[in-house]
Amino acid sequence: MSIDPRTFLRSLFDAAVAAAQPRLLLPGRLPPPTGGRTLVLGAGKAAAAMARAVEDDWTGPLSGLVVTRYGHGLPCKRIEVVEAAHPVPDERGREAAVRILALAAQLDADDLLLCLISGGGSALLSLPAEGLGLEDKQAVSRALLRCGAPIAQINCVRKHLSATKGGRLAAAAHPARVVTYLISDVTGDDPAVVASGPTVPDPTTFADALAVLQQHRIEAPAVEMHLRDGAAGLAEETPKPGDVAFARDEVVMLATAARSLTAAATAAQAAGVTPLVLGDDLTGAARVVGAQHARLALACVAGRGPARPPCVLLSGGETTVTVRGAGRGGRNTEYLLAQALALCGHLGIWAIAADTDGIDGSEDNAGALLAPDTLERAATAGLDAAALLAANDAYGFFAALGDLLVTGPTRTNVNDFRATLIAAAV
Repeated sequence: MSIDPRTFLRSLFDAAVAAAQPRLLLPGRLPPPTGGRTLVLGAGKAAAAMARAVEDDWTGPLSGLVVTRYGHGLPCKRIEVVEAAHPVPDERGREAAVRILALAAQLDADDLLLCLISGGGSALLSLPAEGLGLEDKQAVSRALLRCGAPIAQINCVRKHLSATKGGRLAAAAHPARVVTYLISDVTGDDPAVVASGPTVPDPTTFADALAVLQQHRIEAPAVEMHLRDGAAGLAEETPKPGDVAFARDEVVMLATAARSLTAAATAAQAAGVTPLVLGDDLTGAARVVGAQHARLALACVAGRGPARPPCVLLSGGETTVTVRGAGRGGRNTEYLLAQALALCGHLGIWAIAADTDGIDGSEDNAGALLAPDTLERAATAGLDAAALLAANDAYGFFAALGDLLVTGPTRTNVNDFRATLIAAAV
């Protein structure tokens, strides 16, 4: 190979992120103005970039409010941008959710609501249901994030603790027409799961949410009581499919992991490297998936794999981390550390794993890079890779080597991007 592996892998990540940028995806997709008002509301890590794209492509009057993560804002002229905390909600997010719900409730049948939703919206649009406090939602959010629960389960619980999620925002806006634009960060691209589906029907129930807490042995008395009351019919369920509130509404999927993987595969082919897309919806424990991909890469090196070198294994989705140690690190760095241990420093294999939003978990990096000499350099630096993996301290491992990938906010979010480069056969 004549290309530099690190530069090549970074170029694939950049291609994946570029394919999910709102400024490229929104123009030409907006509906015509109605006879009434046009209001823009939204939440998520891409919300500010989506709001600016709407402003740039909309010729008539409009106003609005979106909430995004701290550091992910962009200046807009007609749409207010509020920054709040993610992944654990804070008071600024709650205040923004109060205002967003109130604005939606002011609409009538002649009005149009453009709702801009992307990953991260669940934590950012956080208005507790009646009888619950923000501290209740914060405690449950922390517990769910640490226990390794998949995002669909986490968002099922969030919907039933919220005054805005699970279709409640669209219900508040009824009878206005609601057009929702989505950038999906969930496997399967289910609109009801992205940001906990504030504008789409919710097929899950209070009983489902209660079962999630029980499965993961999460103790939260006030939350559990609320869910039990809901399951007993003492609290209003989320709006379900077939509800009249959604009769005039539309959902437009703008960006997905599949689209970004296709862009990366095209970039790899242009560089003379065969891409093998393993899927856009991979789930499971990050360390397990990392070891699996290492074995697949070694099979390719030995000529027993599904592709011949030079090739690159591409995948998306959302793995999970069950936090048992006191270290720092997100699912992408944990994936890479497990992959490094399984590869044992095999020559000719490099990898990158990063979240397309620029944040791996709750850290300041998007992910990291893995090289054939990673374990050797770690040993020289006195790092015990296996012990750091056991302590969930993959961030500390790659930070010490200078191999963290730090991009800053990308203002989009189609979840994890992974690429393993097999440069040559044995």
